[in-house]
Amino acid sequence: MSTGTVLFQQGSGETQGETGGSELSGVRVRVRVVRPGELSAREIEAWRELRGKAGTPASPFMEPEFTLAVGQVRPRTARVGVLMEDGEPVGFFPYETRGLGQGRAIGFGVSDCQGAVLRPGLGVGARELLRGCGLAAWEFDNLEAGQGAFVHGVAESFSSPVIDIGEGYEVYEELLRVQSPKFLRTTLAKERRLGRQADGAVRFVFDERDPEALRTLMRWKSAQYRRTGRRDRFAQEWISGLVRQLHRHTRGPGCCGTLSVLYVGEQPVAAHFGLRSRTVLSCWFPAYDPAFAKFSPGLILHLRMAEAAAREGIGLLDLGRGAAEYKDSLKTGELRVHEGACTRPGVRAGLHWLGRAPVRRAHSYVRNRPRLAGYAQRALNHVGRLRGGTHG
Repeated sequence: MSTGTVLFQQGSGETQGETGGSELSGVRVRVRVVRPGELSAREIEAWRELRGKAGTPASPFMEPEFTLAVGQVRPRTARVGVLMEDGEPVGFFPYETRGLGQGRAIGFGVSDCQGAVLRPGLGVGARELLRGCGLAAWEFDNLEAGQGAFVHGVAESFSSPVIDIGEGYEVYEELLRVQSPKFLRTTLAKERRLGRQADGAVRFVFDERDPEALRTLMRWKSAQYRRTGRRDRFAQEWISGLVRQLHRHTRGPGCCGTLSVLYVGEQPVAAHFGLRSRTVLSCWFPAYDPAFAKFSPGLILHLRMAEAAAREGIGLLDLGRGAAEYKDSLKTGELRVHEGACTRPGVRAGLHWLGRAPVRRAHSYVRNRPRLAGYAQRALNHVGRLRGGTHG
């Protein structure tokens, strides 16, 4: 398909018609819109090469494999704007359509890193990209830092805690002994008790391929969502299908679905599914068996993941946006991600603002007031208890 073909002058900020062009330069960039599955092998390789020049952490969410996987489970909405210059691909803009010219980041709601993949120095603005793709607005909730084309649309910024294991796990563990000595001492002691009291050796598998282990993780996570009063993401078929697709089929060096499992003997007690590149492990869906909660199996799992990732040459674990006590104990630093939307002037952009801005402001108001946030959390926990009673 090709539904948004335009020409624009590089760096001019002015979009031209299909036969237009600027007299100031002979360089013109064409935007061609395709479904992810319609990308050619040459375009996919160009995407990888451009991403390698980005100068930012190599998030697997920004690789073509993630967009291709979303395209498999959301074929009606997943799109990619391919930027071409003199017949060569110079940029890629993955997104999802929502009707009335509204767009969202690819995998919106579950993707932890979002934005366009552009040739360094390519002077392309958000409005040019939106017009080229036939969009009035594009919404993001985890925009990667350094995505200058979209900076004017940022409404709020958030920290994404990370674990730096670039110097090896032993160095990281020594750092924990200094900054979180009680946490490390307690967690390692619980790991030893887990092996003794559960009557089995504790073992860890970094890259578990058994689909039954993935189903177990998804059951645990769904139960956790219900207990805490949150929407069960795995009740949405596209999300559960995406995770299965990434686990079963996505094994590229830049994006590899990775299921890590902590076992006692043959029994899984904690698991995590995420995506890894050569240098980054994006932590995504962790969960554990509540029957083993007193041993903190989720914390043990994260330490073993960091240890195994370091052996694989991975230098960074991205724990993802959102505050959590366990992240504060594990982290060595933070990245920044952004939430907001970019729009083009017009009625459809106004409709987007009316639909999203008041909700975003309300969420921000609560988040920035600890007392209100506490009330909201207690309300969610109450809903979770009611659900638990309803489900027996």
